[in-house]
This record gives sequence, C-alpha cells and structure tokens, in this order.
Amino acid sequence: MQVLVRDNNVEQAIRVLKKKLQREGVLREMKSRRNYEKPSEKRAREKAEAVRRARKAARKLAQREGLIAGKKR
Repeated sequence: MQVLVRDNNVEQAIRVLKKKLQREGVLREMKSRRNYEKPSEKRAREKAEAVRRARKAARKLAQREGLIAGKKR
C-alpha cells in the first residue's frame, strides 16, 4: 500500500494511510489475530456477521421499494 506525502505534510499522509487500512479491513484483521479464536467461536462470529449482512441487504431493498422509510438527511 502506498501513500504520497505532499508538501512534507506527514500528518495528512498518515490520516490517508489509516483510512486506506481501515477500508481494506487490515486493522480489523490485525485486532482479531492478536488472540487465538476457537473454531466454534469463529463459526458463531461469522454466522452473526452473515445474519447482519442479510438483514442490512433486506432493509436496503425494502427502502428502495418504498416499503419502509429511508434515512432522513
């Protein structure tokens, strides 16, 4: 991963790098690999994540079809 430093502005480059790492999921993976996760816990976590994704997709579809109100802006 590469970040350009413009006008010797290292702080901005670090912010951009952190944002890129977060978008790629690197920080979450590093955090999860700190400790051992039992296979049963891993299955339960992945199943919960899948349920969460499915609910979110169903909610977005319902909003697009006008069945439920969308977010207020």
